[in-house]
Parts: sequence; structure tokens; C-alpha cells
Amino acid sequence: MFASPASATTAMPILPSLAADEFEDIVLLGVPLWGWQIALAVAGVLALVLLARTIWVPTQRSLRAWALGNIVVNAGIAVTGATVRVTSSGLGCSEWPRCTPDSFVPIDTGHAAFNAAIEFGNRTLTFLVLAVGVITLIAVLRMTPRRRDLTRLAVIIPFGVLGQGVVGGITVWTDLHPAAVATHFLLSMVMVFITVALYVRLQEPEGTPRVVVGPMLHTVSIALVVVGFLLLIAGTVVTGTGPHGGDAAAPRWNLDLPAITRVHSSLGWLTLVGSAAAVLLAVRGGAGRPARLSSVALLVIVLLQGVLGYTQYALELPEALVVLHVLGSALTWVAIARLYFATTRLTPPEDAVTTGADAADRAEAAVGATGPEADHDGERSAEEPAPGR
Repeated sequence: MFASPASATTAMPILPSLAADEFEDIVLLGVPLWGWQIALAVAGVLALVLLARTIWVPTQRSLRAWALGNIVVNAGIAVTGATVRVTSSGLGCSEWPRCTPDSFVPIDTGHAAFNAAIEFGNRTLTFLVLAVGVITLIAVLRMTPRRRDLTRLAVIIPFGVLGQGVVGGITVWTDLHPAAVATHFLLSMVMVFITVALYVRLQEPEGTPRVVVGPMLHTVSIALVVVGFLLLIAGTVVTGTGPHGGDAAAPRWNLDLPAITRVHSSLGWLTLVGSAAAVLLAVRGGAGRPARLSSVALLVIVLLQGVLGYTQYALELPEALVVLHVLGSALTWVAIARLYFATTRLTPPEDAVTTGADAADRAEAAVGATGPEADHDGERSAEEPAPGR
């Protein structure tokens, strides 16, 4: 975001470049590195399963924690994917679902062991992301009363992760074609949006979404979702044209890189303008605390992302900053989604007979309520009985 076109033409590495014969034997305590990666993934999944036992009788706090965990792991795997790309490890495992034609683990991959370990490690993280999604689905299904809206969102998440795995396989089969790489990243961002929706709606009663802010702020939040996703798409096009393709032999788009980067930068500036407008409208329009905080958080993140983009330009795309830039993109998208959902609130069916203005006023009152029944975000307090069995 905000990077100058010249920033995508050259690359000055910060991460050490690896010769093909380096790190051929990464062994710790007599165990190959990929063995430790498998053990760590299995331990993580087992830990989640043990924690999931508490989800059998879900509480409001535990449900929110698992929903937040889904946001973290779905955004995080996009960042680790960027690490695969900038270290040229994308074909460290040349097959899918196997790593090699003869093995599910990285043995005799034909690549440096370091690259194979990076790619294989990213693959094993998929099981962690899937485990968090499945556990969250179980918890939502155990809610009493069961909510259809939350169930729909929770069902999408694990199936989305499985879809991510399939797209990852297509990415490998196409030798890291930029279209496949872009689809892989964008699907992660769609999943992040859905996980944010689940996290927010868990804090609200079942009902119909109603706007609880001024119409202009709500419109700006919708526009930011559209512009933000276009910004992500433009970023993937820059990536597919630039130097970090995931492998030296990966195909590239033969596009005008300076022109594509200008489009990406312009969308970044448009996001900044929209974020500033959201803050102004939220503060001057007397919006509830969630909308005010969300707009301010978005503005700060976009500003930091802009500084990072120009730093990339000055340093000619060092790999470490590229990974941080992807992290910033994920955080920006989370902030955009949080602002959008902060402009509406679910209203119980019995409130549907009221006028739109009355419903909005009552929802705002709920958001701003204080005392033992609600916290400052209009959420259930820790003392209130949770929707569990």
C-alpha cells in the first residue's frame, strides 16, 4: 500500500539468500526439522482438542475466544504464506497433497532443506487452522438456544479452510502461477471477513441487522469494504508481476509494473481518505463506542501501513518488510470488517415492529449501556449467564 512504482522493480534481500546445497541436513537432536514441525502441529491440534472439552458447555467468553482465534489463524496463515513466497520456498514441496511423488514429508525434494521446511511448515499449519474452525463449529452447535445465523457462519469456516487446501494444491500444480497465488491469498481474506462477522455477531442477540449509526458513516463503511478488497486484489497483481514469485522458475504476469503499482497506491490513499472520513463522521455524529474505536483503529493501521509501504520503496523491497506488509494488509482488512459490523447491530424480532429510527436508537442505547448487565461495547458481561447447555 502507498508504495511507489519503482519499489517493485528491484529487491534488496534482508533474509539471507540460500544456495541450493545449503541446509541440506537440518537436524535437531537427531530428528529432521520436518519431524519437529509435524510434532509441533500434532501437539497444537491435541492442545486444541483438550481445550475443546470446555467448549462442550460453551460460555459467552469462551465462544468469543474461539471466534477471535479463528481471526488470528486465518490471517496468520496468509502471513506465513508470504514467508514461503519471499524465501523462494513455494516449490519446496513439489507435489500436493504429497510433498514429493513418493512421500508426504520432505525427503529428497530436490530443493534446499530450508526451503522444503518452510513450505512443509506452512502446510502443517493448515491442520491447526482447520482444528480451530471445527472446534468453533462444535461450540456454536452446543449453544442453547441454537442460533441459525451463527451456525451458518461457523459451518462456512472449516469448509473454507478445506477450500484453501485445494487452492493450495492447484497453486503447486501450476508451479505457483500468480493467478493461483492471488486466489489463495484472497480466499484467506474472505475467510477473515467471515470470522470477524462471527466474532461480532456472537456479542449480539439473534435478530435482524439494523443500522445504528448515521447513514453516511454506514455508507462509508460499505465503500471501505469494496475499496479495501480492490486494494487487496491490486496488491496480488503487483505481487504476481514483481520479483517475489515464490520460486525462481515461477511464472510471472507480463504487465506494466509501474502502472499496476500506481493503481495499488491510489487505492491505498483512497482507503486512507475513507478511514479519516469514518473517524470524522463517527465522532461528530455521536456514533456508539464500537464504531468510534473501530474507525480510529482503522485510521491508525492504514497510516502505519502507508509508512511501511514507502519504507519498502526506499529500501527496494526487502523480504522481511514484504512479510510485514502482508501482515499490515491482513490487519487493515480486519479493521475494515470490524468497522463495517460496528455500524449495524442485530435487533431481536420483537423490536421489528418499531420504526427504523426507534430501533436504531434502542440499539445505540444497548451498545452504549453500562452497568452489571453490559460492558462498554454493548456486550454481555462476564457475570451474565452464557448461552451454553
